[in-house]
Amino acid sequence: MSEILHREFVYLWYYTDVQLHQIGKYYLLGILVGSFVSVFLKKYIHEWMTKLNGKKPGWLGIVFATVLGIISPLCMYGTIPIVASLNESGMREDWIAAFMMSSILMNPQLFFYSMALGMPIAILRLFLSILGGLLAGFLVMIFFHDKPFYHFTAFFSSHNRDTDPVIIKRYIKNVGRNLKATLPYFAAGILLTALYQRYVPQTVVASLFSVNKGFGSLLAAGLGVPLYTCGGGTIPLISEWLYEGMSVGSAAAFMIAGPGTKLTNLGALKSALGIKNFVIYIIYVILFAALSGLVIDLIGF
Repeated sequence: MSEILHREFVYLWYYTDVQLHQIGKYYLLGILVGSFVSVFLKKYIHEWMTKLNGKKPGWLGIVFATVLGIISPLCMYGTIPIVASLNESGMREDWIAAFMMSSILMNPQLFFYSMALGMPIAILRLFLSILGGLLAGFLVMIFFHDKPFYHFTAFFSSHNRDTDPVIIKRYIKNVGRNLKATLPYFAAGILLTALYQRYVPQTVVASLFSVNKGFGSLLAAGLGVPLYTCGGGTIPLISEWLYEGMSVGSAAAFMIAGPGTKLTNLGALKSALGIKNFVIYIIYVILFAALSGLVIDLIGF
């Protein structure tokens, strides 16, 4: 029995070590870049959004808001207090929708995490995140131009923890908080992938996601709801699934539906949207993820 346990431990350690060497550097790079943006650029992102509201650039505001959402490093509970204050000051809700949707789908850390899957897939994920933000903004502009979509009355400005007067210490503390918040999920993703590599037959994923690509995209979008925990934690699994036959479209569907329906985000979103608009949001994310995956597979990416 002890020999069997030792052998299994050796196998798991081997698979874990391989995963760490493959994606660990991207995880660390994402942490460092994300903290840099959070410490040095967060204030400017809020200021740019405020100035944008004053210039009234029409539909171009949706484009600018989407770009700002992409580079914003804030989590959902950090984003909502900011957009709540912008909404109170008169910011258009279609701009807020574009900013929030793109911020949910992508941030600097997540882009660098995704580079572990290859630069083409990282760029594809960035493109889909921008498209998702733009589409959300235009849909709110068209269907909710004369009625409110958000309800921010329960939210207040968040406490800024990046206040250390020594700028290097401020940055180091932010890196530490990011590691504390994401490292357990990253480690869990590495371990889960090692267990998966050792005990799940390789034909399972191939049969689910490559035989029928249309069904695979829909299935991947659905699996993104319960399985997605954080960006760094799911990259090892996606990498292994792609290696074993998962189509790029199915992977893209998972990477869109996952952050859009992450459980830690949904509570805050429900409070900000109300039950009716919350359901609309969920339907939008699932449909956008599944259709994006299907189109990607049809064009043979």
